[in-house]
Amino acid sequence: VQSLRLYERYGLLTPARSEGGTRRYSADDLARLRRIRALVDAGVNLAGIARILSLEDDNAELSAANSDLRSANRTLRGTVKQAAAEE
Repeated sequence: VQSLRLYERYGLLTPARSEGGTRRYSADDLARLRRIRALVDAGVNLAGIARILSLEDDNAELSAANSDLRSANRTLRGTVKQAAAEE
């Protein structure tokens, strides 16, 4: 319990709360807790963990944006190819 409070204090984890204030952990929260535990076990301090998680989150967002852009690019190329074929 103390570790969970510490992780929250460092901003590593922000679980939802019930009306009574009880923490409600989602599947994503649990996966993040497992990642935090693995980093702690590897000897990384909490400030380092915060930076690693931030970079991993940024990387995931960039990867998703890249996938979206690739999909849009494929769609546009298909549209241009189709328009050229109709001319």
